[in-house]
Amino acid sequence: MDLRVGLLGYGIGGAVFHAPLIAATPGLRLDAIVTGNPERSARARADHPDAEVVPDAGRLWGRGLDLVVVTTPNRTHVRLATAAVDAGIPVVVDKPLATTAADGRALVERARARGVPLTSFQNRRWDGDFRTVRQLAGSGQLGDVYRFESRFERWRPTPKAGWRESGGLDDGGGILNDLGSHLIDQAVELFGPVSTVYGEVDLRRPGVRVDDDAFVALTHASGTRSHLWMSAVAAQLGPRFRVLGSRAGYRKDGLDGQEAALRAGGSPADEGWGTEPPDTWGVLGTDDDHRRIPTLPGTYEEFYAGMRDALTGGAPLPVDPESSVHVLEIIETARRSAETGTPVRLRAVQAG
Repeated sequence: MDLRVGLLGYGIGGAVFHAPLIAATPGLRLDAIVTGNPERSARARADHPDAEVVPDAGRLWGRGLDLVVVTTPNRTHVRLATAAVDAGIPVVVDKPLATTAADGRALVERARARGVPLTSFQNRRWDGDFRTVRQLAGSGQLGDVYRFESRFERWRPTPKAGWRESGGLDDGGGILNDLGSHLIDQAVELFGPVSTVYGEVDLRRPGVRVDDDAFVALTHASGTRSHLWMSAVAAQLGPRFRVLGSRAGYRKDGLDGQEAALRAGGSPADEGWGTEPPDTWGVLGTDDDHRRIPTLPGTYEEFYAGMRDALTGGAPLPVDPESSVHVLEIIETARRSAETGTPVRLRAVQAG
């Protein structure tokens, strides 16, 4: 019997990412969607006619759901996830897990104490380019990785309306919380916990109340250094990845195509899902001796397949929530570093 899933929120996160991936996962059934917005309600009913659309989260707790997904504004993540945990329902929380590391830690501990599975939707672990970097680093083709450069950059000189750019830090907005949650998570996944953090956090565009341009430098306990850029004001985009090792380097331009495919109405069930054409592949080697190598397919569908297997077969959760708390600690430390202009030591913790 399929697991019944309730989805809280039907903005970009719910409509573009979560609902299509849930619908494409065998063994999961989208049972209910929560949104109080009339236009989004109409869209949800059209997109998923077999799911009931309800106006508030309170309608979910008594439905006997097997999983709840929280993809509402960041400031509501902890409150709604806590309600799901208290109702005994396993929960997926969109990134960032919380607006503060302390709140994230409390949520993880509450779920653990009640024996309720809790995880965070760090979907960029399943980007094809990131999977390629992971394979190259793990196979030894790069040698010892000295430096990892990663960028999510955009050119948006005019701010968008909405809490992500017009709200305050209490709303969990800002590019460090938004894109930084992905970049930091990927760096920690590759090279382990972080011991030192340096941050540059700026508000560049008139009218914004939260950061729209940031740089974070991490020193991992393993010795690798990660340099991470996230910006809404990059008039020229840098490479998505540049990884420098003792044997070779790897450079990759452009973004993983799964988000664009989902926005266009695509599905992991489509032929060729997640694959890239050869002219977008990255380059491995040195300046004198290099070659293009295929980008591994992107596999966003593996997140919800992993969640299904965790709930039905005892498999590990697709994302250890402790790692998401570590990401929040790093974000907060980067902000403290930006205030002083100096690196800040961070107690290294085991992040899964």
